[in-house]
Amino acid sequence: MSVVARWCHAHRLAVVLLWLGLLVGLGAGALAAGSNYSNSTTLPNTESSTALSLLKETGGSKAAGDSGQVVWRADDASVRDAAVKQRMNRALEEIARADGVVSVAGPYTPQGAAQVSKDGHTAYATVVFGKSGADLDKADVDRVKDIATAARTGSLDVELGGQAFGDAVTVSKLSEIIGIGSALVVLFLMFRSVWAAALPVLTGAAGVGTALFMTMLLSHVVTLPDTTPTMGALVGLGVGIDYALFIVHRHRKGLAAGMSVAEASAKALNTAGRAVVFAGLTVVVALLGMLTLGVGILSGMALGAALTVLLTVLAAVTLLPALLGLLGTRVLSRRQRREVAAGRFTQQHDPSGRWARWAGKVQARPKMMAGVAAILLAAVALPGLSIRLGAADAGNNPASSSSRQAYDMLADGFGPGFNGPLLLVAKAPDAQAKTQLAQLADQVQSVDGVAAATAAPLQDGQDVGIVTVLPTSSPQDEETSSLIDHLRQDVIPSAERGSDLEVYVGGGTAGSADFASVLTGKIPLFLAVIVVLGFILLTLAFRSLLIPAIGAVMNLLTMGAAFGAIVLVFQHGFGSELLGAGSAGPIEAVVPVLIVGVMFGLSMDYQVFLVSRMHEEWTHTRDNRRAVRVGQADTALVIAVAATIMFCVFIAFAGGGVRLIAEFGLGLAVAVLLDAFLIRMVLVPALMHLMGTANWWLPNGLERRLPHVSVEGDGDHSPSLPAQQTRAVEEHIGSPR
Repeated sequence: MSVVARWCHAHRLAVVLLWLGLLVGLGAGALAAGSNYSNSTTLPNTESSTALSLLKETGGSKAAGDSGQVVWRADDASVRDAAVKQRMNRALEEIARADGVVSVAGPYTPQGAAQVSKDGHTAYATVVFGKSGADLDKADVDRVKDIATAARTGSLDVELGGQAFGDAVTVSKLSEIIGIGSALVVLFLMFRSVWAAALPVLTGAAGVGTALFMTMLLSHVVTLPDTTPTMGALVGLGVGIDYALFIVHRHRKGLAAGMSVAEASAKALNTAGRAVVFAGLTVVVALLGMLTLGVGILSGMALGAALTVLLTVLAAVTLLPALLGLLGTRVLSRRQRREVAAGRFTQQHDPSGRWARWAGKVQARPKMMAGVAAILLAAVALPGLSIRLGAADAGNNPASSSSRQAYDMLADGFGPGFNGPLLLVAKAPDAQAKTQLAQLADQVQSVDGVAAATAAPLQDGQDVGIVTVLPTSSPQDEETSSLIDHLRQDVIPSAERGSDLEVYVGGGTAGSADFASVLTGKIPLFLAVIVVLGFILLTLAFRSLLIPAIGAVMNLLTMGAAFGAIVLVFQHGFGSELLGAGSAGPIEAVVPVLIVGVMFGLSMDYQVFLVSRMHEEWTHTRDNRRAVRVGQADTALVIAVAATIMFCVFIAFAGGGVRLIAEFGLGLAVAVLLDAFLIRMVLVPALMHLMGTANWWLPNGLERRLPHVSVEGDGDHSPSLPAQQTRAVEEHIGSPR
C-alpha cells in the first residue's frame, strides 16, 4: 500500500484531476441517460406469482397504465346529494379530459353503485392513465391532483391514493446536509483543523457521488429499486468518512513523529489503509452475499451499496493521499504545526488521558463491566424476538399525506380489508371445475375473517376465474396473514378435491406475505454464512480462535440490538410518526437482511481496528493485560469519533420520511452506537481481560497451515508507554498476571 501512497503523492494533481474528470464524465452521462429503476418485489415459484402469471395470460391484469383512486367524503351529508354529486361529477369529467388519462370509473353510474359506502358518506372513482412507471408524466399526475383537490369544500374532503398518486419514495436532501454537517463538526472537534475535518467528508462525497452516477447508468442494465441511490448514499457516506478518518488520523500521527508528508502518507496507507481495504472488502463481500438469496429487489440494493462502498475505499486509498500531499502540513492546526516544529506535539498514548483511565477501569472490574454491558444489550435486543416482516403501504405513510388520508377514508367507509383484497385466481378447465369455482365463493364468504367474497362471472370460452375476497382486517394485520394461510391450507384444498380446479391466492397483499415468508426462511442461512465468514477472516488476521469466537458473538449482539430498536419504533409505533415514517406496522422484509450485511462489515471494521492494536502490543510485550488496556486506550478516540459520525449520518437519514430508509437508518444508527461504546469499549476488552493469554492461542497444526495476513502492515515497533509510566498505571489498577 505504501507504493500506492507514494505514487499518488508524487502525481497528486493528476490524481485529483482524474477523480474530478471521472465524476464530471459519469455525471454528464447519467444525467443524459436518466435512470430506469424498478420496484418489483415479485418472487418466482410462489403462489401469488403463479396467480399473477395466470392473470397476465388471460389479460386479467392488463390495464392501460398506472391507476389510482380519487376518494371523497361528506361527513354532514350523503355523497349522493345533488350538490356533492354535481361538484364531483364536474371534477371527474374534467379529469377524464386531462392529458394522459384514458378512463375514469366513477360511482354515479349504474355500474359504479358499489363505489359508494353503505353509510353513503364515502365514495371513490378509479382513474387510469395511459402510461406507467417512469413513462408516466409527472405533470399529468399533478394536473389530476390539482383538479381533484380543487373540488374540496369545508364539508367535502377529497384525497388521492393508489399506485399513480402514491407519494414519491425520496429522502429529503436535508438529511444528507444534516449528516454531513454533523460529521464536519465532530471531525473539527477531534482534529482542531478545518482542512483535516474537511478531507474525510470530501473523500467520502467523491466516492458516493461517483457511485450515484454509476448506479443511475447501471439501472438500465440490471433491475435496481428506486431506493438504491439513497441506500448507497446512507452506507457510503458513513463508511467513506470513517475510512478516510482512520487514514487521516494515522497520517497526523506520522507528522507529529517528525515524518515528512510523503513518509507520513505512505505509513498511514500501509497501516490504516490496509485495515480500510480489509474492512471495505469485507462489507462488499457481505453485501454481494445477498445475491445468493435470489431476491431481485434485494440483489439490486446490495449491488448498489456494494458499488458505493468499493468506490469509497478506492477514493480513500488514492484520492486521499493525493489531497494529503496537496495540503502538506495544513492537516495540522497552526498551533499543532508550531508544536511539531518545537518537538512538543505528539499523538502517543497518554496514560493519564480519559480513554486510558476508562481502559484501566475496565481492566480493574472486567466481570462487572461485562455483565452490565451484556444486560443493556439484551434489554435493547429483547423486542426483536417479536419481529414480524411484511410490507408498508399507504396506511403507514405520514398522517398528513393525501395517500394516507385516502387510505383511511376507504378503510372507514368500506372496511379495513378494502385496501388489500385477496384474489383467488382459479383454472377451471371443465364444467365440473366451473361449478366448484362458483361454490367456492360461498364457502369463502362463511370463513372467519372474510367480510365479502365475490366471484366474477366466467364468459363463454373462459377457463380462468377470479374470486375477490375482502378480509375484515387491514393488509398489514397479522389476522390477514393468518387468513391467507387458512385459505391455502384448509379452505381451497377441500374445494379442489375431486376435480381439475386449481386455485391460487394472489393479489398485492398475498404477494407481500409471500415475499416476507421467503426472506424469513433465508435469513438464518445468511446469518450463519456471515458469522462463519467473520470467524474465518478474524482467525486469519489475528492467529487466534478465541478472538474470532468473541467477535462472532458480538456481531450477533449488535444485530439483535438493531432488530430490537426497529421493532420497538416501527412495529410497535413508539416514535415512528415523529420520524415521519407513519404509523405502526410490520418491518419491511428486506431491512433485516440489509442490516445483517452492512453491520457485519462495520462491526468487523471496529473489531479489526481495536484488536490489531492489541495484537501489536501483545507481539511486543507478551503481556495480555497491558496489550488489551493499551490497545483499547489507543483506539478508543478514533472508534468513538467514527461511530459518532456514522450515527449522525444514519440518524439523519432515519428522519427523511421514507419508511424503508428510516427503518434501515435507525437500525444502523443504534447498532453502530452500541457496537462502539458498549461492545468495543466495554464488553470485548472485559472478556479479553478475563480470558487472559488464551486470547492468543492457536493450535500448532493450524498455525502452520494458515496463510499470514497483515491487516495493519508493520505497525509501530515500540511499546506505547515508557516503563515508568506503565508501572505507575499498573500500580493503580493492579499488577499484571
